[in-house]
Amino acid sequence: MVIFKKTQDIKEYISSVQAGGTKYGFVPTMGALHNGHLSLIQEARKGGQAVICSIFVNPTQFNDKKDLEKYPITTDADIELLTRAGCDVLFLPSVDEIYPGGTEETPTFDFGYLDTILEGAKRPGHFKGVGQVVSRLLDIVNPDKLYLGQKDYQQCMVLTKLMELTRRTKMKVVICPTTREADGLAMSSRNRRLTDPQRIVAGVIYQCLVSIQTKKESGSFAIVRKECEDLLTAKGFATEYVALADARDLTLLDEYNKDIPMVALIAAKIGEIRLIDNILL
Repeated sequence: MVIFKKTQDIKEYISSVQAGGTKYGFVPTMGALHNGHLSLIQEARKGGQAVICSIFVNPTQFNDKKDLEKYPITTDADIELLTRAGCDVLFLPSVDEIYPGGTEETPTFDFGYLDTILEGAKRPGHFKGVGQVVSRLLDIVNPDKLYLGQKDYQQCMVLTKLMELTRRTKMKVVICPTTREADGLAMSSRNRRLTDPQRIVAGVIYQCLVSIQTKKESGSFAIVRKECEDLLTAKGFATEYVALADARDLTLLDEYNKDIPMVALIAAKIGEIRLIDNILL
């Protein structure tokens, strides 16, 4: 695996390799890697293409500075995992490399409705920062495909919108299934901050999603949402939302609609740890 820390160096390297016909799949991360990230690397390797991964803890997407300060940094372990997974290129930039003119000089994007609901409402400015850094990374590494995990469903939709706004019509977004622990808990870098008692009950979020999915044929979403909220509260969670939406554009739904693809989404905090998850219906 080749490691680059400078923007100019990786741009020149990728350009030279692409000139020889090599295709690249790109997996952007903030490090603290787990099997969910590695599954994206494995998916990107399919088809004979090379794989680029980035590790960059982006300050502009944290609306809570304490969250940024507590974000785990495990670079040495991450490099070892990526090497074993067969990653070809790793980009490890500094803040100055990503934002050479400062964050205020780097373009941001208007994601409209997607930035006003659910995660957008709970984390003001988050998607602005996500779009800002991903657009910058795409400018630098210029991949053929961008690989994302379904766990961050709303973010996947935001970045798909980013492709449209930046006219990257030839760049394909590939959304990969959520990787889960044995009890259904979606893999996340935040999970390592859970205490043992918190970890024991964390799988209840997935149980709630499965319940929403199971009852789509004959149940009332209003009723099952209340059941999920009550269960999460009983297990020690502070629920932020239990939502149902059109899976195509994230239009929020009050009730099940069998005529369209749907997605159920949950965000809840246990202690200081905020967890999100979703399931397609």
